[in-house]
Amino acid sequence: MLSISPSLNIPDDEIELTAIRSQGAGGQNVNKVSSAIHLRFDVASSSLPEVFKHRLLQLNDRRISKDGVVIIKAQQFRTQEKNRLDALERLRDLVKSVTIVQAPRKPTKATKSSQRKRVDSKVQRGKTKLLRGRVIE
Repeated sequence: MLSISPSLNIPDDEIELTAIRSQGAGGQNVNKVSSAIHLRFDVASSSLPEVFKHRLLQLNDRRISKDGVVIIKAQQFRTQEKNRLDALERLRDLVKSVTIVQAPRKPTKATKSSQRKRVDSKVQRGKTKLLRGRVIE
């Protein structure tokens, strides 16, 4: 069971983990040992609340296919167990990111004082640059 928050869990039977051969350097075992992990999680058929499913499917993330399946490939570590934990942690972070609702931004106005200071500094800067001009004798 993958725990996202105290009230939100994903059962193990909804997460498909497959061991595959890793790319890159691996020494003698590179063609023999399947140390990379391929994680598949079908969002539509999961037990997540509908709100989180909708938010996950709306994400513009390359790990989520058009069919609504989260695909994570973990091959950073040399051992299968570490890669499995890494893949599950990345899935947890992805799901946790949609559980947090951002408060809508409240547009603010610049104060009169700040506007005046900005214009005054521009005028001062212009005067300084004017003094750098050619000296007329």
